[in-house]
Amino acid sequence: MKKMIMVVLGVVVSLSLVWAGLAANSPAPDQTAVCPVMGGKKINPNLFTDYNGKRIYFCCPPCLEAFKKNPEQYLTK
Repeated sequence: MKKMIMVVLGVVVSLSLVWAGLAANSPAPDQTAVCPVMGGKKINPNLFTDYNGKRIYFCCPPCLEAFKKNPEQYLTK
C-alpha cells in the first residue's frame, strides 16, 4: 500500500512540475488586449483557453463560457 501511495505522489509531483514548466514558457498576454466577447473590456491574464493552437484571453468567466459554446462567433470579430 505504501508503494502505491508513493507512486501516486510521484506522478502528481511530476505532473505538477511539467505543468509549472509549461506555464512558465507561455508568452505573457498583451496587457492592452481586449476580451473577444465583450469587446472593449481589458483581459484578465489568468483567464484563458487554447483554441486551434492559439491562446485566447477573456475579461471574466462568463465570457470564457460564452466563447466555449460558440468560438467561431467571437473569432470573426
